[in-house]
Amino acid sequence: MNAYEVKRLIRVILMLLALLISIATLLVSQKLAHQIEEEETARMELWAEAERLLNDPYNEGDLGFYLDVIKSNTTIPAILVDDELNIIQSVNVNAQTPKALQESLQRFRVEHPPILVPIDRDLTYRVYYGDSTITKQLRYYPYGVLGIVAVFILLAYLAFSYSTRSEQNQVWVGLAKETAHQLGTPISSLLGWIDCLEADVFPVEAPDEMRKDIERLQVITERFSKIGSEPKLELVILSELLSQSVDYMKSRSGKNVQLYYQAPSKPIRAEININLFNWVIENIIKNAVDAMEGEGSIFCSVAYRNGLAYIDISDSGKGIPKNQMKDIFQPGFTTKKRGWGLGLSLAKRIVRDYHKGDIFVKESLPFKRTTLRITIKATQ
Repeated sequence: MNAYEVKRLIRVILMLLALLISIATLLVSQKLAHQIEEEETARMELWAEAERLLNDPYNEGDLGFYLDVIKSNTTIPAILVDDELNIIQSVNVNAQTPKALQESLQRFRVEHPPILVPIDRDLTYRVYYGDSTITKQLRYYPYGVLGIVAVFILLAYLAFSYSTRSEQNQVWVGLAKETAHQLGTPISSLLGWIDCLEADVFPVEAPDEMRKDIERLQVITERFSKIGSEPKLELVILSELLSQSVDYMKSRSGKNVQLYYQAPSKPIRAEININLFNWVIENIIKNAVDAMEGEGSIFCSVAYRNGLAYIDISDSGKGIPKNQMKDIFQPGFTTKKRGWGLGLSLAKRIVRDYHKGDIFVKESLPFKRTTLRITIKATQ
């Protein structure tokens, strides 16, 4: 499963989780609303009973208590009517005119069945009531919240998709420029040798140099062909490979750059892909040279501890701010005016995805020492 399939799977899982949370929220809120409705029904039955007792001429009970029961209802809207639906009393109903009161009555008749209030054998009042403000809020508020959440998820999804497309564009642009950069040197050299041939000037070293350029093109081709596929790893002496990479970069880092390599006391072996790992070292050294603006010292070393090889590459450049130490490995991130921010991103992918290792900024002291560390499984 590649990185884009993983991201797609994560999006699907997040959407399903959001759906499950939404359903659970609705079920819980509706259950609570139903419980409150049952409590309000019981309260209205008690209110209706208090009305019956107040209207009973033979009742000798505490009328003050019944009045307190009736007055205690300050949230549930209710309307008391006679047999012919003539309104006798209303409480908590926001209606300013008789017409509005009738409309509220019709709405209450739909919302809940009436509570009967028998006054005598020939007369029975009815209480129609509606939902309290709390019940309405509890019933409809979750839909509003879920609507806001849905909008937030949609915006987050769009932002995530845009970020992914932007990252892909940066990778493709950077990869295209990196390809042109990698191919530029050997192609220019070969064109120079062609000019020599056309001018009937053919130095003795020409065949060997042309062969080196062609071999370099083959290396570049192999590097780019392995991006996106599983590279073949082989057991090599890592310490010797690093020595060769450093020697290769010495003549290509400028005359004002001193490049040093500290070899371990014993050979260190690791399973790596030679071409891709050389690419990592080259990219790190190139970034170090840029950080020093073409003048300074670079120190490379490798050590072995507890089954891991620790490769440190330090430069005497301007350093990396703490808030950028993780960003430098992101595609498109660069502090160079003409850079495209792909070198360290490729290095990170090669080390972590293909060699199951790690790469990070070990330390950074401005204009003193900045060290990038690579760790991979190794033996000695």
